[in-house]
Amino acid sequence: MEPVVVAHRGASAHLAEHTAAAYALALEQGADALECDVRLTRDGHLVCVHDRRVDRTSSGRGVVSELTLAELAELDYGGEVGVLTLRALLGMVADHRRAPRLFIETKHPVRYGRLVEERVVRLLAEHGLTRPAGQEDARAVLMSFSTLAVRRFKALAPRLPTVLLMALPWPGLRGGELPAWADAAGPGIGLLRRDPGFVARAARHGHPTYCWTVDDPADVRLCRELGVRWVATNAPAATRAALAAAAAGTVPGSSRHPRPDEES
Repeated sequence: MEPVVVAHRGASAHLAEHTAAAYALALEQGADALECDVRLTRDGHLVCVHDRRVDRTSSGRGVVSELTLAELAELDYGGEVGVLTLRALLGMVADHRRAPRLFIETKHPVRYGRLVEERVVRLLAEHGLTRPAGQEDARAVLMSFSTLAVRRFKALAPRLPTVLLMALPWPGLRGGELPAWADAAGPGIGLLRRDPGFVARAARHGHPTYCWTVDDPADVRLCRELGVRWVATNAPAATRAALAAAAAGTVPGSSRHPRPDEES
């Protein structure tokens, strides 16, 4: 089975991350699914912002949780005015002919704690996305580096798939078995380079793998060879081309797009 291509913050190698334009381009480039990070504003709105502060990605300054939606809406995000809300992104996904899956990550620690997960699940319920017939039918996947957040997600929406993201090797998880509330493993590509056998060990315990952030063609090929289920990439078209080349037995040159950070 070929890996599923997940657009990491949209086609963020080409356009400003977490903008409507970046997500639209990702879908044009053939992304199978979209990934977003969400945070709560001071007045309780879910917005698609990775960092704790808006300084790196916008024309403004300040902590997301200390700003209102109206204040965030006045800022420029790489040429696009107005912050993207999770509600708007869900609308974009619902209106698209392919109805792509959405991987939603909550960031921690945050001042609002469990309220972030509660608001995400409530919004998904409004869109009728919390009770799929089965995990394969789910159009939303919930994930976090925080074990508490993933546990909350599973308690709040037991039918939705969850991903436990991993930035560092966890001694207790090296055997591939995850806690009952985590359906899939989410290692960074660096972990798989160091321990490629992890994917097979997790699969033996019934856990597919979501790998981030996979841009280099060599990493794309590695994920394909290991049987990674989902690859999160900043450049969906280039990753699709690398997968096609691997399937055809050819090896293209590297087309890595460096980023200021590689965190999920």
